[in-house]
Amino acid sequence: MKTHGKKYRAAASKVTAPSYGPKAALEIVKGAAFAKFDETVEIAVRLGVDPRHADQVVRGTVVLPAGTGKPVRVLVIAVGDKAKEAEAAGADFVGTEFVAKIKEGWTEFDVMIATPDQMGQVGQLGRVLGPRGLMPNPKAGTVTFDVARAVKETKAGKIEFRVDKAGNVQAPIGKVSFGVDALETNFTAFMDQIIRSKPAASKGVYVKTVAVSSTMGPGVRIDTNPYR
Repeated sequence: MKTHGKKYRAAASKVTAPSYGPKAALEIVKGAAFAKFDETVEIAVRLGVDPRHADQVVRGTVVLPAGTGKPVRVLVIAVGDKAKEAEAAGADFVGTEFVAKIKEGWTEFDVMIATPDQMGQVGQLGRVLGPRGLMPNPKAGTVTFDVARAVKETKAGKIEFRVDKAGNVQAPIGKVSFGVDALETNFTAFMDQIIRSKPAASKGVYVKTVAVSSTMGPGVRIDTNPYR
């Protein structure tokens, strides 16, 4: 039977109530973090949907106002003026020559953005990019001619989320080093987008449980009554 270490048990002892408001929960997460590195603060939402049905899949993007706290390396597959726009917007890598590099095994980037006219080439990379979650997708805003906006939003803290087979959505909302107000702002932005993404086919309770935690710390449940 798996047992937790002393540090985890000490952190878990700070969770004394069944649920908390967002700010109080995030304060506990920050206070309970014990790792030597700057842990990521994550949110986990259990939804009342059945992802086996296409009309109940919850997927989208949200720009976290306070950012993610993690540098994001952006690759843009574009040519001509669109390539110049991407470079001006701050993309780390720009150009169609990276398609060949990826075929050779290069994946030193976090997000790929491509213009629609280049998806014929990018589509050949499905076996490499798909399993890593790096394939550009129109629903995620990473297949677009507005590459400047896409790059800026990604650099500013845009994240993608998608419900898993069990009906859960998980995402990073910052770092333990963030102030509580910054984390709460990101939490609110994320939950607002989750609510807006509710499928019309979803019946009954949509938001079942919400919890926040740090990478190594215990989960702290959020009162879900405001979302019902």
